[in-house]
This record gives sequence, C-alpha cells and structure tokens, in this order.
Amino acid sequence: MRVLIVKTSSMGDVIHTLPALTDASRAIPGITFDWVVEEGFAEIPSWHFAVDRVIPVAIRRWRKNLWKTFRSGEWKAYRKQLAEREYDLIIDAQGLLKSAVLVTRYAKGVRCGYDGQSAREPMAAKFYQRRFTVGKQQHAVERTRQLFAQALGYELEGRGDFSIRQHFVNEQAPASDYLVFLHSTTRFDKHWPEVYWRELIGKATAAGWKIRLPWGNPAERERAERLAEGFAGVEVLPKLNLAEVTGVLAGAAACVSVDTGLSHMAAALDRPNVILFGSTDPGLVGGYGKDQVCIEAKQQPATEANVEPSVFRDLTPAIVWQQLQETL
Repeated sequence: MRVLIVKTSSMGDVIHTLPALTDASRAIPGITFDWVVEEGFAEIPSWHFAVDRVIPVAIRRWRKNLWKTFRSGEWKAYRKQLAEREYDLIIDAQGLLKSAVLVTRYAKGVRCGYDGQSAREPMAAKFYQRRFTVGKQQHAVERTRQLFAQALGYELEGRGDFSIRQHFVNEQAPASDYLVFLHSTTRFDKHWPEVYWRELIGKATAAGWKIRLPWGNPAERERAERLAEGFAGVEVLPKLNLAEVTGVLAGAAACVSVDTGLSHMAAALDRPNVILFGSTDPGLVGGYGKDQVCIEAKQQPATEANVEPSVFRDLTPAIVWQQLQETL
C-alpha cells in the first residue's frame, strides 16, 4: 500500500507527524509513504524508515514571486513529480486551504483529511473525498495519529514513537558527557533571560557537565558567545545544517530549551528535555514523549529578580536546574 502525506510545515508540525507513520507501519505490513514537505524541512521525513520518497514544495518562497515561479518552470516540474504515482490514499494532515488547493487536489488517489469541524481551516475539508472528525483539544501528535488511524483503519495503541533516533545514534555508544542548551527562538518574549542562562551554565559546569550551544544566524551566534564567555567546558558550535545539529541533539545527555522547533526535535530523538514556556502555552504543542518536562513561568513562586523578558522573572535558574537534575 502506498500513501501520500501532505504535511508541509512548520518544523514542529512535520516532526509531530512522524509517530503516525510508525503506527501505520506496525498495523499494515509493507505500507510505504511519499511525503510533500516544504523544501527547508525535506530532510526530516527521509529519516523515518517508512518514507520512500520526499517531494519538496516551496509554497513559502513561491508566493513571494508567483510570476517568477511559473516562468522558471518550477511549478510545472513540481506538478509533474506529484503526478508520477497513483496512491491508494492521500492524507492531508495539514488541514489548511493552501495544502488542499496547492497539493492535495493535484495528486492522484483518494483524498482524505480532517472534516470541517476538525481542520484548522474548515474550507480545506471541501477538497477531500473522505473526512474524519478528530478533536482539537489534544496534543498535535495525537491528532495526527488519530487522523491516520481512521483513514487507514486500525486501532491506536500506547504512546507515539517518532522512530528517527536510530538514524543518528548507535545505542551501544558510551554515555554522553554533554548537555545542549537551545537558547534561540523567534520572538523576544519567548527568550529565557541571558542572565538566567549564564547562571544555569555555571551550575551545570560546576557539576561536571560540558555544554554545547547551537545557533542559526548571526544574532544567535552573538548570544551564544555572550552566554559562553568566561566558562570552561562550554562550546559555541560552528554553523551547522539541520542534519548536523540533529546529530548533536541525538548524542546529548539532555537538553534545556525554549519554545522552538529544535525542542521538538530533541523530543523526537528521545532526549530528556526541560522546556521553558513564558508567553506561550505548551498545552497542545508542548514536548511530546518520554522525559519531556514543560515548565510554565506563571506557575512559579514570585521573586524580586528584575529581568527581561519579564514574563520569565519567576522561572529562575534554581528551579530549572532542580528539574534538570531530576530529569537526568
């Protein structure tokens, strides 16, 4: 049986889809998947054993210059690649109008997706031939698992398994001696204060841990360098691509992270992870899997600290360090 998955972005959404493939592979021997995904995340599906072919799409880039997209032949080449195979089923796990219009309706096969009450954009359901009801008030991983189970006709069991760790790590390797601190995210009010990161680094290095600090752009590199300044055993990593930074995460003993896509990657790799939430709610998209601990700033006792962003004032390094030790 061959199934086409439509889940184009974001990084976290793509990662959250992986356990559904593992479920289906266990329930239906021999099932294989092709996957349409944004070009920037095209590596991720290929790490799962059940994915046969990845079809990159560039909706984010194309919509900036539609005329150039059509003139260059990119759109024609994409449509040709999408139509090369006929599928037993097409599952649109995105639930958005753009995925239904630009991807799902052009593929060959029975089109499935969320019904109008379940999709993120109800109009998308009009493009599906089979529609399924999946409750919105649950974690994104469970929503996708339930969609696949209904579309493919099997019962779910237990917790979802991302099944990508083995792509990066030999489980016979010696125990790790380093932690990864994922300090970078997209919004100022999601950043844990730098003074708090440095205090946590001091506690961790004093306990004998090495620290690795990844970054993705010049501003993040500068922050990493500020955090590392004056500490032995703290490494600001070089510029890494997605596969390389995923390899670093896979080898870590544990992570501490803010609300960012790489935090979901750490969870997918079964790494113990303490995730810090301030302005955002972890309820439906927090860390999923074993040893994933979400701490919300608003839950902590008050302190007199004066830090920015102020939402994190009461989520102190002492609290995070205690939770990290318990997680380890």
